[in-house]
Amino acid sequence: MTSKSPPAASGSNLTSSATLQQQQDDPETGSEPQGEKNNVSDPPKDEREAYRVDWEPNDPKNPRNWRTAYKGWLTLQLGMLALAASLGSSIISPAENVIAKYTHTSPEVSTLSLSLYVLGFAFGPLLWAGISETYGRRPSLLPPLFCLGVVSIGTAVSKNAAAIFITRFLGGLFGSAPVSNVSAALGDLWAPKARGTAVTFYAVCVTGGPTLGPVIGSSLTVSHLGWRWTEYIEAIWVFTIFAVGVFALPELYAPVLLKKKAIQLRATTGNEAYWHPHEEVNLDFKSIVTKQISRPLRMLFTEPMVICISLYASFVYGLLYLTLEVFPIVYEEIRGYKLVISTLPFLALFVGVLAAMGINLTNQPRYIRIVNANKGKPVPEARLPPMLLGGILFVIGLFWFGWTAAPKYHWALPVVAAAFIGAGFNVIFQQCINFLVDTYFLYAASAVSANTFLRSILASAFPLAARPMFHNLGVGPAMSLLGGIACLALPVPLLFMKYGRKLRSMSKFAPMEDG
Repeated sequence: MTSKSPPAASGSNLTSSATLQQQQDDPETGSEPQGEKNNVSDPPKDEREAYRVDWEPNDPKNPRNWRTAYKGWLTLQLGMLALAASLGSSIISPAENVIAKYTHTSPEVSTLSLSLYVLGFAFGPLLWAGISETYGRRPSLLPPLFCLGVVSIGTAVSKNAAAIFITRFLGGLFGSAPVSNVSAALGDLWAPKARGTAVTFYAVCVTGGPTLGPVIGSSLTVSHLGWRWTEYIEAIWVFTIFAVGVFALPELYAPVLLKKKAIQLRATTGNEAYWHPHEEVNLDFKSIVTKQISRPLRMLFTEPMVICISLYASFVYGLLYLTLEVFPIVYEEIRGYKLVISTLPFLALFVGVLAAMGINLTNQPRYIRIVNANKGKPVPEARLPPMLLGGILFVIGLFWFGWTAAPKYHWALPVVAAAFIGAGFNVIFQQCINFLVDTYFLYAASAVSANTFLRSILASAFPLAARPMFHNLGVGPAMSLLGGIACLALPVPLLFMKYGRKLRSMSKFAPMEDG
């Protein structure tokens, strides 16, 4: 590609959520990164800016200008990447008792095969986010996915508990790459007003894995194939998606594409003045500590909005993984169902997740109207009404499930309650993420990383507490305890509706423009 004149320096397409992490260079000023240091021999600023490479109007190489059908195909690929990783978290859970017998451990210990995988989700993004924002989406998605397939086979051939647990943790570590980076890749493809629909599909893929995995895993466990094939099937699925991605998934990250464009322009024109700031961005130990680790943790412990929203999102996310241990207690132990039948209620959770899509999408036209009235600027508080509705559905589902779990009640009653839990969870979870992105914008990647870290910690701990808690308290009281905590969280969206703007004005991570 050649250019007869210096590219425009507007940079309008570089302030999307796809480039949030790159723009988080100075926590005090929120200035856009221009490299780690300035060279005193550089040309004058105005002259240098004239040769800064950017997208031209309707540039065909800009992912946002690609055909809608093609972007839909890429969105499907990205969703399948996330589904492959999330499916791996739960597909082995029905085999916990079989694994306990094989490894001569207790059922509580065998739960680590689930918890350690989810724990890997907490620490993986600290690495993959930096790779994604430095080298692009493909290097941060496809190599880790391939490694997930390899360690899944490692789990399948393991001979003892230690090998199973280690490979499962590594699986979560590598699987966290698509789970954490796909949302950013969707931001590369879709403009903010259209992104809500794409993110809804992504949320279904992330939450669909844990709900569909037990049904698939139980069928494999009771068949002649045995529990090892839960991991072989996971590896086959991962390698299939990996192969498709290698040939059909292009690079999407705008700064990396513009960097290549600058290099190409220098080569074709012979003019060495063409440049892009991403050429000066490198991933080193200092940036990992100051950006990938330090800033998310600072926000988690110093920003009230991050703390409250992350706790709420993490609580409901943790309960999703808690159900992987609770449903077997209710349907297999208490009601005496066979393994496969006892996992079918997970499909009700998935139906609830799908139903939540309607609630989230219904809010999109309203949100767009409010954004347009605000001169195109995000309005985080406009994300909150669906969260309130989701919280109510979630609470209803928890109490309903807890007090209809006994065999004297028809099996359909707790199954319908599971659908309420799934719907409430997905509405809360997605709107929490949307609220953080809208609130922190330049620092949204750090805010979401803080949320991912906390939610994965809780989601890895909840399954370990499930058996002791529900065996000692009983299903009704235990679910009532969780429902009570969920009730305490109901005012969170109302509080932020009233005080959110004031809190944003006080935050150095969420600066607001006047008016």
